[in-house]
Amino acid sequence: MLKKILTTSAIVALSTSAAHADYTLHVLHINDQHSRIEPITKYDNTCSDEDNTEGKCFGGSARIATKINQLRDELAGENVIVLDAGDQYQGSLMYTTYKGDVEIEMMNRIGFDAMAVGNHEFDDGDAGLEKLATHAEFPVVSGNIDVSASNMLAGKIKDHVVLEIGGEKIGIISALSTDTVETSSPSEAVIFSDEIESLQEDADALTAEGVTKIIALNHVGVTKDLKIAEQVSGLDAVVGGHSHTKFSNEKDANGYAYEGVYAYPTMVGNVPVVQAYAYSKYVGHLVLTFDDNGTLLSATGDTILLDDSVAEDAAIKTRVAELAGPIQELKNKVVADVSGDIDNSVCRAEECQMGTLVADAMLDRVKDQGIEIALQNGGGVRATIGAGQVTMGAVLTVLPFQNTLSTFQVTGATMVEALENGVSQIEEGAGRFPQVAGMAFTVDPAAEAGARISDVMVGGAPIEMDKLYGVVSNNYVRNGGDGYKMFGDAVNVYDFGPDLADVLADYLIEHAPYQPYTDGRITVK
Repeated sequence: MLKKILTTSAIVALSTSAAHADYTLHVLHINDQHSRIEPITKYDNTCSDEDNTEGKCFGGSARIATKINQLRDELAGENVIVLDAGDQYQGSLMYTTYKGDVEIEMMNRIGFDAMAVGNHEFDDGDAGLEKLATHAEFPVVSGNIDVSASNMLAGKIKDHVVLEIGGEKIGIISALSTDTVETSSPSEAVIFSDEIESLQEDADALTAEGVTKIIALNHVGVTKDLKIAEQVSGLDAVVGGHSHTKFSNEKDANGYAYEGVYAYPTMVGNVPVVQAYAYSKYVGHLVLTFDDNGTLLSATGDTILLDDSVAEDAAIKTRVAELAGPIQELKNKVVADVSGDIDNSVCRAEECQMGTLVADAMLDRVKDQGIEIALQNGGGVRATIGAGQVTMGAVLTVLPFQNTLSTFQVTGATMVEALENGVSQIEEGAGRFPQVAGMAFTVDPAAEAGARISDVMVGGAPIEMDKLYGVVSNNYVRNGGDGYKMFGDAVNVYDFGPDLADVLADYLIEHAPYQPYTDGRITVK
């Protein structure tokens, strides 16, 4: 973390004269909702109606609306702005079914003041972002993408925007991660520039216009946001997204901050940086206090958990239920034929047909990105598919967790360590058992855990311990799930690819009628 970062659990005072400030701005914000229009489970998946009734669910658009409206009412007469740091698109069947229409409708109902472009807004090319920019009742901004050569987007994406709140001008500037060309599908007409250079240009332009309060609403990830706060002059706050990072002042039973959670706000010099995790589970509330000259005096706030204590907005809940109807039709949609049962019964102990299929599908999806190895945790493969017609509902039963494809690079040594972890609890039937593609290995269950793997091959050649390999897995595994903590040191990481169920469905369509198989890539002694 940058040396200039200061953290706080309650308040960050930037000047002893805070009591004399004459302007306070309440910034309500979300990021990376990823089409979680319906309530979600504690694992960030779509929650069932039964569990929602029993109070086990979180978030969803109806709860976001309730909380933001509650805060508006509580802060009546004060200065409030509502921001979204990008990635409304992609992640549930609401997006698969309606291709952005629902996300736009819900944002308009809630009443956002501005939104940053996220990389997944390009998942359906320029047309997907054009729909958002055209129908959103608020400005969509991104300063480091030049869309002037795009027939669809020219003139529709603002570099920055100035909003008047309580008689004061609030400048909103924005940047989108430059690796969007690799993680999504912008056309070649969309030209990216350096995030920090672009933000500095826009901050300087607003400062020259006399705007003294500037917020960077970014979709670049927490690491880049911290650098932006340090290096871009003229900023008063950074409200971020993309990395799905939790910022919170919550403490454990011993009074310590949770590992991996950033203080809200995290200060870089005099600039507060915030984010609100993802998937509609939290709303962030940042309180900024300025003096008469526009100098930031204090920054306070926290993220607010949208659990069952937050009632769902009745009108939005009814509307979401209406929209969910055709989703059932999607579940019944036939995607392919298979010539035999695709079995998952042994996926936690040995190579299995379903694990082979899922790993093959993952690797096939990203093979043109320099990826050589696929790894899927066997416990994440939840069902067998019977012979005959395969519906999308069956695919979602196999892969129900809404995990996304994650690509990264690790050394051969790290990959062997990962395999050892995968087979370390084979006798317990643990879900970490590694189903793979692009590689082969031998496992000896009788050996001690940590020394069970041998004869590891990648692409037909012995694995090289010092070589860097491109790997695809799911975001759960890449982020340390099932004991795969060694992937936390991976480089060139991107955790937010397409939904794994969609990847599997597409692969079955392309290979129909699919013939289930195993080929000996995993040998059990």
